[in-house]
Amino acid sequence: MAYVDLPFDFDAGVPDAPPRSVLWRLAVAAGEQGQGYGRFAVGAVNEEIRGHGGTVSPLTWKPGEGGSEEFRLGLGYRRRGLTDDGEHLGDLGLTAA
Repeated sequence: MAYVDLPFDFDAGVPDAPPRSVLWRLAVAAGEQGQGYGRFAVGAVNEEIRGHGGTVSPLTWKPGEGGSEEFRLGLGYRRRGLTDDGEHLGDLGLTAA
């Protein structure tokens, strides 16, 4: 599951505010990992962000053994810090659509 916070009504809210999105808590069942589902999901979310003018794909992940950090860094995400609740925060620059 992944949550994307991306405004589709660009007339609402703050004028000239860029679209905002965060890939948060992407999870693939243990028995299904390594089959490309996570890579596909991240790619699909990033295409949606690009399609709405976004240039950065931020995401969060829980640190620790058995976590997804290696997977995320392998996709090109960079560590940027920690969230208030101790999750890692990273991002990936996106090229124009």
